[in-house]
Amino acid sequence: MKGGVTEEHMYLAYSHQSEDCIFPLHTSISLFLLSYCDRKLFKVFLVPSSDNTDDHLFGKAQPDDLEVHFISRCQLPLVVQSCCLPAIVEENGKFCRAGLSVVLRHIIQKTYEIDPSKKLVLELLGFKKTCLKACAEVSQWTRLCEISIPQAVESLLNASPDQYQAIPPEVLLLEKKLGEPVRVHNDDKIRRQKLQQQKAGDKTVVPALAKRATKNLSPEEIKDQEPASLELRVAFSKLVVQEIPATTNREPSHIRKTKTSDLPPLEHVFAEGLYFTLADVVLLPCIHQFLVFSKKHNKNLLDLPLISSWYHRVQEVPGVKSAAVKCNMQFLQFPDLLSFPDEQLRDFDTIPDDLEEEHEDNQFIGGPRPTMTKLMESGIEAKFSPHPCPRWTLDWNSLPAAVSPGEGKMSSDRALRKQQQLNNLVSMVTKLSKPGDVIVDFCSGGGHVGIVLAHMLPSCQVVLIENKELSLVRAKDRSDELGLHNIWFIQANLDYFKGTFNIGVALHACGVATDMVIEHCIEAHAAFVICPCCYGFIQNTVKFTFPRSHRFKEVLSYKEHMILCRFADQTAVQLPPERRLIGKHCMGLVDLDRAWAAEGGNYSVQVMSMEPESCSPKNNMVVGVPI
Repeated sequence: MKGGVTEEHMYLAYSHQSEDCIFPLHTSISLFLLSYCDRKLFKVFLVPSSDNTDDHLFGKAQPDDLEVHFISRCQLPLVVQSCCLPAIVEENGKFCRAGLSVVLRHIIQKTYEIDPSKKLVLELLGFKKTCLKACAEVSQWTRLCEISIPQAVESLLNASPDQYQAIPPEVLLLEKKLGEPVRVHNDDKIRRQKLQQQKAGDKTVVPALAKRATKNLSPEEIKDQEPASLELRVAFSKLVVQEIPATTNREPSHIRKTKTSDLPPLEHVFAEGLYFTLADVVLLPCIHQFLVFSKKHNKNLLDLPLISSWYHRVQEVPGVKSAAVKCNMQFLQFPDLLSFPDEQLRDFDTIPDDLEEEHEDNQFIGGPRPTMTKLMESGIEAKFSPHPCPRWTLDWNSLPAAVSPGEGKMSSDRALRKQQQLNNLVSMVTKLSKPGDVIVDFCSGGGHVGIVLAHMLPSCQVVLIENKELSLVRAKDRSDELGLHNIWFIQANLDYFKGTFNIGVALHACGVATDMVIEHCIEAHAAFVICPCCYGFIQNTVKFTFPRSHRFKEVLSYKEHMILCRFADQTAVQLPPERRLIGKHCMGLVDLDRAWAAEGGNYSVQVMSMEPESCSPKNNMVVGVPI
């Protein structure tokens, strides 16, 4: 314990280093943020990628004031061995956070927890504290920052010089995004101030919101900032003052009456818009290494004026240069690049489609009947298998209170329905399991499924995987109250779990999360018991295209399949019975497509209804067993 805070261990992958960069880049990024936060919060371990990795050469890119320990992969705590690095685990080894975004967000939150005066560190999470919180599987921006750009730069740095022919598409996509208009929570107000500034002349109007932006900067920094755009002053005001007092000054009448559509757009100052966030921290080591490589090989960087300006601007953020010094990162200076603000962006047509956001038209005309008829004419109808144990139930009255989902703020009616849902899943898992099995509760939320399974199957190891920290913390508190020893907690996106297991379970995994769980189970050759949810959120992603099965693809287009998904969500009890019946039929068709896709992976799959069906509007249960 340090000052009443439990010591946590951080595990970072290590393959090699080149000058001021440690590979993989996720490790350099993690160490840079640790240096920026200026806190020795964790005991840091480097995990060499192989026994041949030379740890004696490590040191130049290590933060000067950070003690680092080397351990092998087999020495990792068991829960960490099941995850991709970076990872942070609590001292007891039961609660693990894995994946770059989750780990970095935890570093920030831990820093603020230890020292609440570090409000600027907490600001890295953004206005709503959601920066890089969305899963990389569904968020194009998170995927670009967390996965695509680090991988692209690593590939570039590890390739032979003669293989370098063009700027990576991922870097070009960042350049493109830096040129897009900015949206922030108070952008209407700032855009009106920008309009006022433009009409009055840049040097004569300093809007109230940005008035103190340069007040606490050094003379050298002030010199660099004058004259500054409104966006730049607003951005730096966030970095040098704790709060900006509210102002009673109103804009002139002609400014107030200007239509929002006629206001000038805001330009990027930092990666996500006006404010310095965690996204900038992630991108900085990557872009720095890309620029170093490009300069070394005499590559023309004038094609990236926005990235170059961003790179210089980030260096001026308080604390960034000192963090770079600690990591022995020597920033480059390209003053000539900043004199080409009108340089045209190029090669955006070369950005692969899978790097761009999906812009499918989801506004369909008409109902599902033509699509259902089309399937029926091809011999495809929803098929529901009989429930093997429809009357099976746990003796909830005899179970400890912390096992029941009724604990907390849940209403009695909802708690009863949740118990009925759990009866269905637990009955199937109990039927499939054997002593010594590892059972993974994917998208576990507050642990309703996993905690019941851990309590009822003490001879099995249960793993809860959830991306939302607060939900998983609640689950751990309930587990501690019950004294469960056969349970682990992993806060991570699904793709960061790489462990072996025997049964995967998920209650109401939203949208494509259901398909991800099925994919994980097939890769592990594990049985699965899944109750899908939020069919309307299903859409093509980098990982999946719909329909899933070969037979459905022969009959339906993507848009036709999305019609089924859209109407599969119309099963709420408030709807007319006929519409609910159509919704149930659409649910059956969507899950039949999933079942047939899994059967292509050598599985026996059944789609059935939970009993009683009134336990949930989303009452399908998909059960798959490897053949």
